[in-house]
Amino acid sequence: MLRLLLFVLFFVVSIHALSDFELLKRADGFIKSNTKSNQFRAYNDYKNLYLRALMSENKKIKLSALKGIVKSGKRLHIDVTQYRNELAKSKTKSFSKKKKSIKKTITLRASHKLQSIRWKEGKLLISFDKKLRNNQINYFTHYDSKTKRYKYVFDIHASMLTRSQTLIKKGVDKIKVAQYNATTLRVVIENRYKLSIRFKKIAKKLSIHIVVLKKNIEKKHVKKYKKIIVIDAGHGGKDPGAIGYKKYREKVVVLKIAQELKKLLKRRGYKVYMTRDRDVFIKLRKRTEYANNMNADLFISIHANAVSKKIAHKVYGIECYFLDKSRSNRAKKVAAQENYVDMSEMGFYAKESFLCTLNSHNIVAANKLAIDLQRGSLASLRKKYKGIKDAGVRPAPFWVLVGAQMPAVLVEVGFITNPKEAKKLVSSKYQKTLALGLANGVERYFINN
Repeated sequence: MLRLLLFVLFFVVSIHALSDFELLKRADGFIKSNTKSNQFRAYNDYKNLYLRALMSENKKIKLSALKGIVKSGKRLHIDVTQYRNELAKSKTKSFSKKKKSIKKTITLRASHKLQSIRWKEGKLLISFDKKLRNNQINYFTHYDSKTKRYKYVFDIHASMLTRSQTLIKKGVDKIKVAQYNATTLRVVIENRYKLSIRFKKIAKKLSIHIVVLKKNIEKKHVKKYKKIIVIDAGHGGKDPGAIGYKKYREKVVVLKIAQELKKLLKRRGYKVYMTRDRDVFIKLRKRTEYANNMNADLFISIHANAVSKKIAHKVYGIECYFLDKSRSNRAKKVAAQENYVDMSEMGFYAKESFLCTLNSHNIVAANKLAIDLQRGSLASLRKKYKGIKDAGVRPAPFWVLVGAQMPAVLVEVGFITNPKEAKKLVSSKYQKTLALGLANGVERYFINN
């Protein structure tokens, strides 16, 4: 008992002998320890430090002490609600003071505000709330040698009232309007070929005339008229494919999408053929054999995905596959599902051993095509529909693609078993929007390759 009294007396005397900084340092050292006795010592030091801070009106020390009391008290299971509430109030006051000081320091404001952006007679018209001055607009051009892209930039002393906007013009890759900094509104026109840009200031408006040069269009489209594309609508006839929500049949949905894609590509000048244009059954080997006989440049097989009823409402999204040996269990399961009906073809192609002899050049090209089709379909659908999921681009051993002497891709346009996605897949409007995205993906593939 005497020893304990002597220890407490020594501890109290030592506390008074220490400065605030020394006491805080000691408490911080104790709290790092895992022993309960040191946690009690830390709690004691923080409490004494808190009392000292109240006496001296030292707010900084008081805040540090409160943090320590709450932290050590929690570890010791001591009720520190009073101190926690006081700490919360101190932090709120400190934050509001900082906020006020920040508000005071921000004095820079743009002189003009953006009112509207619209196209008029082929020109981009940007309207502001006040008359524009000549020195308010800074225009410059930039060519990025790494990405091989031209950028035409307008920096305007103004601010936006809305979020950044992306605009669309035929023949131009990208037009973006965004707030560059607090006082500068930036318009960036980006393209892989040179453009002719003319602009003028008209009172409160800036008119930008973007001219797509004819020779650039020729570069992009001169070769496409010679391209041959074979579209394969999966399943058909005795093979309905996946039976989904409300007994929707895969073979019906994919045929309609394939027919829409054929129309769009033919309008753009491609020669397009279909492995089936009605409800008939065709063996897997015959599909690529037909594409080879037509000397096709691309082979696109369209399918719809499916899963069990237990998880049907959870699984959805668009996927693109290219032929290769796959290590992914997910890809193997999807391939097994699509390969199931025509099992005789599996033996014909000597299964895994045949995959080892695949043309690596076609695999690389098919991978690029799959990426472009995936991007195109997602971009087209997301303009009109919410919740469009990118389920990815993957290699897989699809036997419908085996034997193709050209880049060949299988597109899973969505899950016919998912209630929400299935309703979209049977919609004519959705089918046309999806087909448009796939057509854009084909265009992008030929432009880039």
